[in-house]
Amino acid sequence: MVLKARGSDTIDLVLQLHAETDKAWRVSDDGNIAKAKWLAKSQVQQGERKGPAMYEYTVPEWIAVQNGWV
Repeated sequence: MVLKARGSDTIDLVLQLHAETDKAWRVSDDGNIAKAKWLAKSQVQQGERKGPAMYEYTVPEWIAVQNGWV
């Protein structure tokens, strides 16, 4: 779910967290782990929790487009 665009270069999304390492989060927009994508922590910010395993992420627009989230 797209929450809001922050200018022309970042977008806030609510995504489900499936896994986490020191350098990345594995997330999906529909809860399907088979379609989950890895997001580098160096490029994305995790925000407030929105539900069980659901978080707000601020991502560069090009990442959101590349993953089909917008």
